[in-house]
Amino acid sequence: MTRIVSFSVMIIIIGLLVFSSSATAQQISDTLFTPSIGSPAFKEGAGPSVLIDEAHNNFHTMEGRYLPFARLLQKDGYVVNPQRTRFIRADLERAKILVIANALPGGTQDAEILPTYSAFDSAEISTVRDWVNDGGSLWLIADHMPFAGAAESLAEQFGILMANGFALDAETENGLIRFTRSDGSLADHPITRGRNPSESIDSVIAFTGQAFRFDGPGEALMTLQRNVDLLLPQVAWQFSQLTPRLSAAGMLQGGVIHFGKGRVAVFGEDAMFSAQISEPGHRLAGMNSPKAPQNAQFLLNVVHWLSGLI
Repeated sequence: MTRIVSFSVMIIIIGLLVFSSSATAQQISDTLFTPSIGSPAFKEGAGPSVLIDEAHNNFHTMEGRYLPFARLLQKDGYVVNPQRTRFIRADLERAKILVIANALPGGTQDAEILPTYSAFDSAEISTVRDWVNDGGSLWLIADHMPFAGAAESLAEQFGILMANGFALDAETENGLIRFTRSDGSLADHPITRGRNPSESIDSVIAFTGQAFRFDGPGEALMTLQRNVDLLLPQVAWQFSQLTPRLSAAGMLQGGVIHFGKGRVAVFGEDAMFSAQISEPGHRLAGMNSPKAPQNAQFLLNVVHWLSGLI
């Protein structure tokens, strides 16, 4: 059943519009963010190869808003490179992990207006599915509308049902969503336990995002609680009192799947793995936020799971 957007939710949305506007020039990478790593998983340049997709109009790229993401993996010993051409098996065979973050379709259609088309053609989707089935590891990150819709067809191959909307916690400032082990929203899982007690994760912060479900086997990492709703506008970032609003309780923003011989980590929020500065206001969002001190270690734990260390 849909509900109208309450006044309090509209106030939160106004704040989000200031912070997360589709005007991409307002969000820049925090190039000064340099988290320390107590015990790198590999010697410099000796770890598994990671490809970051840049062939699908990605909002996040290795030299752009995911520069801190790439740098953190490199400090942990991983070999990170951009993937700038459509997916073919020969390219994927060069890597252990493929990262797809906020892909968008090409063409002249405005992606922020429904319907949202797939960022990937059918051949690419089959290629990625078969590569994972044979032992590859996919890290699929798709934020709120339109990114969720653009990744929907690929996600379905792994039994992931994405909601092309906005997950919003009306009880927190600026729509931040906190997941903690103490309340069960952050799962007790090998990823949250890490390789040793120093890597244990008690809480992570997401910054809005979408919500998804597993249509088959999967392990939840980040489960949305009853105070989180899913808003479903016709145009991204255009909300009104009539915008459909559903409860997102029990839906996910993070999870993992064993698929054939391979592994999939899926997240419905991208900023939590970035380090961004939003103007105006010089607001920090992501691993650089003082409200998210464990997000960087959580990122490392996820990549350790994808590469088989956990």
